[in-house]
Amino acid sequence: MKVLVADDDALIRDSLKIMLNLEEDIDVVGTAQNGEEAFRLCSELNPDVVLMDIRMPVLDGVLGTKLIKQSFSKIRIIILTTFKDDEYIKEALKNGAEGYILKSQPIDSIADSIRAVYRGNTVFEKDVLNKISNMVKNIENKRSYKDYNLTEREFDILKLIGEGFSNKEIAEKLYLGEGTVRNYVTLLLDKLGLRDRTQLAIFYLKNLNK
Repeated sequence: MKVLVADDDALIRDSLKIMLNLEEDIDVVGTAQNGEEAFRLCSELNPDVVLMDIRMPVLDGVLGTKLIKQSFSKIRIIILTTFKDDEYIKEALKNGAEGYILKSQPIDSIADSIRAVYRGNTVFEKDVLNKISNMVKNIENKRSYKDYNLTEREFDILKLIGEGFSNKEIAEKLYLGEGTVRNYVTLLLDKLGLRDRTQLAIFYLKNLNK
């Protein structure tokens, strides 16, 4: 899979490129110093996954994520940063990032996160996941899936998306074809007025995870 690394620290950029290129299935096709350059390189290099830092000059990672997702919706984005600030997490998720992990993780964990996101999963470092859970725990009066005009099968699939399962894993759990699961995901996005899989997961956690 093709990976683009965006970080304003040259040492981090080069280190990630060298270490990730040691993985047989990962090819770092380019590096960027800021979100604007990352956006431009996405057009030129068509990466599968972007590793995006948060704080960068010219254009930060939050806005860089938004730009990339608006133009290249199939590119998966992992926020790779040192910051666990709630506002960064919230904005990154709102803009469509599929993962939010910390630079303190070992390189093999970062590589595994890239693979997971490439397969269609969402990936969040444990402390970040706890913060997301805390953000939605304060929401009271959670509603039934029927209040959103969902069928029981649609809810089953939404729940598994919220728990981080890929389409293939959902298909195996529910004894469905993977194409059928993809059709359900498209239907859920349309019914709930959402943009992508990450928003489906957050919707489930916020509104239906009892």
